[in-house]
Amino acid sequence: MLTNRQLFLLHLGQTSTAPLMLEIERAEGVFMYGPRGKKYLDLISGVSVSNTGHRHPKVVEAVKEQADAYLHLMVYGEMIQSPQVKYAEKLCGLLPATLDNCFFVNSGSEAVEGALKLAKRFTGRSKLISFKNSYHGSTHGALSIQGNELYKNAFRPLLPDTLQLDFNNETSIGAIDRKTACVITEPIQAEAGVIFPVKGFLPKIRQRCTETGALLVFDEVQTGFGRTGFMFAISRFGVVPDILVLAKALGGGMPLGAFISSKKIMSSLITNPQLGHITTFGGHPVCCAAGLASLNVIIDENLIASCEEKSNLFRKELNHPLISDIRGEGLLLAVVLPEPEFVRYAVAHAPDYGLLLDYFLFCPDAFRIAPPLTISPQEILAACNQLKILLDVTMKNARKK
Repeated sequence: MLTNRQLFLLHLGQTSTAPLMLEIERAEGVFMYGPRGKKYLDLISGVSVSNTGHRHPKVVEAVKEQADAYLHLMVYGEMIQSPQVKYAEKLCGLLPATLDNCFFVNSGSEAVEGALKLAKRFTGRSKLISFKNSYHGSTHGALSIQGNELYKNAFRPLLPDTLQLDFNNETSIGAIDRKTACVITEPIQAEAGVIFPVKGFLPKIRQRCTETGALLVFDEVQTGFGRTGFMFAISRFGVVPDILVLAKALGGGMPLGAFISSKKIMSSLITNPQLGHITTFGGHPVCCAAGLASLNVIIDENLIASCEEKSNLFRKELNHPLISDIRGEGLLLAVVLPEPEFVRYAVAHAPDYGLLLDYFLFCPDAFRIAPPLTISPQEILAACNQLKILLDVTMKNARKK
């Protein structure tokens, strides 16, 4: 009989030649557990998904309660489903008044696709502007606006009429013109290694979009729901987009995405043609119930208030000669090492030290720290102790590989 490891390689489509190959039997809080009880402290939250930890009791309760009521009923937008309605109301109530209309989908990539279509439909324009080293997903349209050629070239031709500008280069903003449907940007570039906008950069993009009639789209798939010490990064920077894209932590551990705009803009998908954007499983009732429960946990347990303190504790404790910098805010941190080979070694061997780490797609000399917001100071201290041991070994052995 084949093992799960063998079956994994045989029957599941692979994303790389060297998958992590950890088998997990259960997860709870900030920990994952292997078949023989091996415990791993999760320092990446499924890439900023599990903001309230694994299997938070209130999220699990909401999932069970909704599963007892009904699962899928009909394609999105046709029936009044309480979990969708309640979650959309809660989300819009936390956002600026102009972001009052929510379209639920299944993932971040799909939310980006919907946002691009919405911008083109509302403006009647085709030009799509994004930024180098941005990441917006791997589907065809999202890939077209991705800011890294390595991942794009093998799949060309992609969408036409796209342009990637340099992030934080204010002179490039002049490329936003009256042919531009939208400018899409992460307010903080996550996969670039947690790169923040320079002061005034985002407001100038906002101003230029307003002047030219282009829509501004913020991709907060990774930065949303308290990750950077604010519920959403738009609060951090005081810039309101025309469309906001959410996913990852939106579902509380379940698959869910959304693009949110004004009623006026969103209504352009209703006619000419009807069904301008449709999805079968978008806003699945169980996913919306889980997402609403998770958001309520973030608010009720005041998880955002402790983000800065926990971030500072990581910075204080990670005093190691191999670390040249720690970028970021809240619990979205990039730990910079001198060379990419050190990062590769540390990430690959982290499970041996009871840790789960991850790379950044476009920043080879840093690894990510983005644990659940529920991580305790004691768990941070334990993680940092193991990380320093791992980095000691990395410093000795990385170049031998």
